[in-house]
Amino acid sequence: MEGTRTPFFDNAKYLAIVLVACAHFWEPYRADSRTALALYLFVYAFHMPAFIVVSGYFSRSFTLGPRRVRRLIAGLLVPYLLFEIAYTLFRRWAEPDPGYPVNPVDPLFLNWFLLALFLWRLTAPLWRAVRWPLPLAVALSVLSTVTPGVGPDLDLQRVLQFLPFFVLGMLLEPRHFALLRDRRVRWAAVPVAAGALAFAYWAAPRMSHVWLYHRQSAQDLGVPAPAGAAMALALFGCSLLLTACFLAWVPSRHTWYTALGTGTLYGYLLHGFLVKGSVYWGWYGPPWVGSPAGMVAVTLAAAVLVTLLCTHPVRRVFRCAVEPRLDWLFRDDRGERTGTAGRQPTGRPEAEPSSVPEHKVRS
Repeated sequence: MEGTRTPFFDNAKYLAIVLVACAHFWEPYRADSRTALALYLFVYAFHMPAFIVVSGYFSRSFTLGPRRVRRLIAGLLVPYLLFEIAYTLFRRWAEPDPGYPVNPVDPLFLNWFLLALFLWRLTAPLWRAVRWPLPLAVALSVLSTVTPGVGPDLDLQRVLQFLPFFVLGMLLEPRHFALLRDRRVRWAAVPVAAGALAFAYWAAPRMSHVWLYHRQSAQDLGVPAPAGAAMALALFGCSLLLTACFLAWVPSRHTWYTALGTGTLYGYLLHGFLVKGSVYWGWYGPPWVGSPAGMVAVTLAAAVLVTLLCTHPVRRVFRCAVEPRLDWLFRDDRGERTGTAGRQPTGRPEAEPSSVPEHKVRS
């Protein structure tokens, strides 16, 4: 799975972005339907961890050389700033809220993932240098969970709480993904996922879904530090297990949607406008939309919508914002060595998404 682009990762990214979009469009159903909330909890437990693990996997060789830094700025930081402005202006127009400011240090809605991936990539050399990277990342994650002082700037709470998944991805090798393809592992994933879904149904009225956003400390959620630390470890284990189940059932062969996996960054960034618009413009108002059949229809519409947003025609239109060419911004370093490393997959949502994608406090 290394050295060339493999269908497995593109398939995983496409399936994950479909789950991201569906979960976003399920949000209005949470308050009135235990089943909808259970599905929401179940999907939120692993859709972003899966994206982040894949991101870490494709960041294993990231260095702070000029070529990589230029790609990092053009591929993550600039799109983040552009879409931060775009979502702010969209809110002003849709609500309207003319006084709503652009605040690049407080990511709006799903933009947090671009900023988080930018920061994680910057730390990649550090994780290759330390002796026990994953235990250290888990410790930082738990410490962040029980530290209310980690404020909203740069969404650091979420950056740190999701960090172990990125570091884990950096530690993985092709053989680890191959293990998931074992027939016994794939069949074992079915009862595990079914049990997790049943547990989500039981937990729906008992657990706050905000835990799965990883954007607040335990104390902010009304839980003492020891219980918050235990909850952080439990969620990490649960998300890791469900991520493995998800990846175990991702096809490794070329499928009709494999090519769409290369464009998931477009689906990720653009579907948010319709998610927001559906709430702003009262699309959930008609009674039939609130019925079980209505939720099924909304789910299918979300899957079709995000699929269309990953297609080449859409990518051609929005490439200037999502994948801007910024040669004019950087110095021409002709002395820098070139090689295959500079052409490896990027691991972003287009190289990876998963949301994440939920309606932020600012949204």
